[in-house]
Amino acid sequence: MPYEPPTHTVERSLRATTGAKIIAGVDEVGRGAWAGPVTVCAAVTGLRRPPEGLTDSKLLTVKRRTALAAELEKWVTSYALGHASSEEIDDLGMTAALRLAAVRALEALPVRPDAVILDGKHDYLGAPWRVRTVIKGDRSCVAVAAASVIAKVQRDKMMAELGIDHADFGFAANAGYPSPVHKAALEERGPTPYHRLSWAYLDALPQWRHLKKVRSWADGSVPEIEGQLGFDF
Repeated sequence: MPYEPPTHTVERSLRATTGAKIIAGVDEVGRGAWAGPVTVCAAVTGLRRPPEGLTDSKLLTVKRRTALAAELEKWVTSYALGHASSEEIDDLGMTAALRLAAVRALEALPVRPDAVILDGKHDYLGAPWRVRTVIKGDRSCVAVAAASVIAKVQRDKMMAELGIDHADFGFAANAGYPSPVHKAALEERGPTPYHRLSWAYLDALPQWRHLKKVRSWADGSVPEIEGQLGFDF
């Protein structure tokens, strides 16, 4: 399906209205997975013309995405990855885990950005970062699209490596997201050390439900379930 290539429009606007010179595009992957970390990539690209075919990682085939990521890693001015583990997701909730991963990525850049373009409508990063949220920024903004592709490929590689000792779960193919293979392995073997134990899928597994982790939230709220996928699919 044809799509409009991403542009530097938002970055130019930020430069003009805020005086920012170094702007990072930020995107995450792994929010809806049952296993593995949530991964955030921060990418600084400047205003150069991007590689041909750059767009949201979800619109690319595995082969094209992998090749493009290798090209992008050399093309971007700089990039860095940040992760929040399954344990941190269970302990903190997804929004706080996303912020943790994003801060780790941003602070790992060689130069601190003056502003951040964050994919989506919710600013999970907050102060002291200067943030511009952009819905579908991974399709419309060059730096966010670059971050999207790099994050996806790097996390997929990580999940394939984690899955070597847990072959029945198919992490190399599903990256920790729900799939028939993943569901069957969970029913038979229970969660691996990489699974998120506070998530709702355990409610549908009576034999493993005792492993569910329930955090005592100080403010009386309950753990976030945004992005969680149920056991039926």
